[in-house]
Amino acid sequence: MTTSHVKQSLQSATSLTTPSFKQHAYAHYDELRQHSPAFPLPFLYEGQLRIITRYKDANSLLKETRLTKNPHLILTEEQFSEFFVGGSSSPLSKHMLNVDPPDHTRLRTLVHKVFTPRMIEKLRPRIHAIASHLLQPYRHHSSSFDFIQSFAFPLPIIVISEMLGVPIEDRDQFRQWSNYLVEEHAEEDKDKEIAIMKEFTDYIGSQIADRRNHPKEDLISQLVHVRENGEQLSEPELFSMIFLLIIAGHETTVNLIGNGLFALLQHPEQWEELKKNPSLIPTATEEMLRYYSPVEFSTNRWALEDIPLGDTVISKGDYVLISLAAANRDPEQFPEPHLFNMKRNPNKHIAFGMGIHYCLGAPLARLEAHIAFEELLRTLPSLTLAKPAEELSWRPSLLMRGLKELPLIHR
Repeated sequence: MTTSHVKQSLQSATSLTTPSFKQHAYAHYDELRQHSPAFPLPFLYEGQLRIITRYKDANSLLKETRLTKNPHLILTEEQFSEFFVGGSSSPLSKHMLNVDPPDHTRLRTLVHKVFTPRMIEKLRPRIHAIASHLLQPYRHHSSSFDFIQSFAFPLPIIVISEMLGVPIEDRDQFRQWSNYLVEEHAEEDKDKEIAIMKEFTDYIGSQIADRRNHPKEDLISQLVHVRENGEQLSEPELFSMIFLLIIAGHETTVNLIGNGLFALLQHPEQWEELKKNPSLIPTATEEMLRYYSPVEFSTNRWALEDIPLGDTVISKGDYVLISLAAANRDPEQFPEPHLFNMKRNPNKHIAFGMGIHYCLGAPLARLEAHIAFEELLRTLPSLTLAKPAEELSWRPSLLMRGLKELPLIHR
């Protein structure tokens, strides 16, 4: 594929979410990586969109202080509304992924006080119980089922809902809200998107108000009341942080578990070896994160000044999209990058990002994945794909890489 052919197939950021691109994304990334370290596409305003596909560049730019996460420094109100429903006044635009230090440092410190490794480790028995319960209906007889809807989605949404203190009857609604908000939609669906965002924010607001008056032993209560050096989360920050935890707390893990099992079943000899040696689950999980990275692109970044990169320059104002998925298949970093190898070592993937914005929930995602595969191997070792792999499709999301469904047969 030549540069002109790549440009013909990629006309804008929306092109990155089409079924054709998603199905052949890694072949496209190989071509983009060869042609430019910061492949340009036209964008919504004077600046360009720059796609970063090389591991070395991605690793560096994820830590680059000349890139800002704060859209207020770059965008007009009209441009802002292209990124956030409700524009700059949206209560969901104030979370950690949209600010730079010192605000980012303050927010991360406050959230880290209630999202500690010790707290996450205490969840281990409960996650095992949830995973075992979800697999119970398929244990004693042959069956076919959609793994995403039956297991990969319910496990992390139950875990994060219980952590936050969300009632069980609201969890399916969470799925509908988050599914819609992380996927791409046509311009004519803008009113629906605004309505869904209002439903979501109204719900979060009711939960915050309840915890102010009636604190509980849950994460929302802790976020409402947490303090550090006299500081606490403002109302917009609370909305945004809870929104972020709901979305990031399950979307990434749904994709990790679903994509991971898909990769293993595409490589049945490794699935068989994992059944014989479950101690390989941790290293297999790291390869799942690399091979089908659950987050396709890192979140928004803009250039505050011109940044030289190889034989090109990212210009001030450019919108920079760092492809974690592409970087994790870069042959300069990973020998035989398109080979799934659950024993790969070293495996310095960047599926959870890098630098100060490294995913706060990475330990929880890893724990849930480890337990998910422990329970799968123990309970349903005889799984096979119910459809040819090439017939499965990926969700139309710019940020996320996840299957719409994963139909399985258990014998």
